[in-house]
Amino acid sequence: MRIAVLGGGNGSFAAAGDFALAGHEVRLWRRDKPAVEAHRAAGNRITVKDFSGERTAVLAAVTTDIAAAIDGAELILCPAPAFAQADIAATLAPHLTDGQVVFLPPGTFGAMIFAKAAWDSGNRAAVAFAETGTLPWLTRKHGPHTVAITTRAKYLPTGIFPRHRATHALAVMNKAFPGVVSDCGDALSGALMNAGPIIHPPLIMMNAGPIEHFERWDIHKEGTQPAIRRVTDALDAERIAIRVALGYDGPHFPLADHYAKQGAEWMYGRGSHDKLTDSGDWREHLVLTEHRYMLEDTRIGLSFLASAGALAGVQTPLVRGFLAIASAICGQNFLETGRTLASLGFGAYDKAKLQALLQEGFR
Repeated sequence: MRIAVLGGGNGSFAAAGDFALAGHEVRLWRRDKPAVEAHRAAGNRITVKDFSGERTAVLAAVTTDIAAAIDGAELILCPAPAFAQADIAATLAPHLTDGQVVFLPPGTFGAMIFAKAAWDSGNRAAVAFAETGTLPWLTRKHGPHTVAITTRAKYLPTGIFPRHRATHALAVMNKAFPGVVSDCGDALSGALMNAGPIIHPPLIMMNAGPIEHFERWDIHKEGTQPAIRRVTDALDAERIAIRVALGYDGPHFPLADHYAKQGAEWMYGRGSHDKLTDSGDWREHLVLTEHRYMLEDTRIGLSFLASAGALAGVQTPLVRGFLAIASAICGQNFLETGRTLASLGFGAYDKAKLQALLQEGFR
């Protein structure tokens, strides 16, 4: 099928390369005109490196024209950081057409940003917006047109907005991710599957000393110690408590399963943490005040969790504690500059009104 991939980061290149190698017609859109011109000059190629070696994928198009990129696309995949969603959504909104599916892996309730942007632009096309709990690939770019994929997701619990378009949306996504995408309910349920705000804030803040001391540090290897894991599990318990209070059923994909040697498998399947650390791709230079684990997963992800906790009537002391520490590190109030139901325009909604919106869409 025809797929449009938006963005030029790790996830976007992994998506474009993998989909093209699977036989789909892939168009890659990004805003960086010089990068697009260089990619075209290189023949629209992406080299994909994984456990089976290196393969070269050829894309149908690489473009700065988002209308051309999504023309006729059944699936539009946008794995860009949460802080880039609003700008991309506004650019995309006027061009969406009936039957298209916009998929954010993960989203942090970004599905609602894209849906509201389309509605506010006057676009009334029957489009479904979806989000899941993690990027479908553990991946890092190894060059301007080369991407290394450490592992691929085995389970992608996905929420759909509006909920009544779920059957169509899931069918489209399963063409791209056969046997991997599963229905977890509405878009808020999908947002509350996001693992980034659980795994990354403890790792980046509880490793602040070595991060600022060493030129490179692997927070997933030396930085993942028993005390930090206990905190991560406690933080994840707050996320799961919010899901339960809002009426969402399991499986909740607790992050503990990502590290476990037995029992239920997590989204990436068994042994993914060891594959990640063995790759060496996450031994990197980190700047606390600039890294996306702080500006995306903490500032946006945890502020959203705090807001959802307030809606659900669930206390979130660790969520708010990490927000306070991160705010001190970065010199800004993350609860004010982050993402909340109020900042998204849903602050006056109670649970019943929000759930009705999630089911039926904007009217």
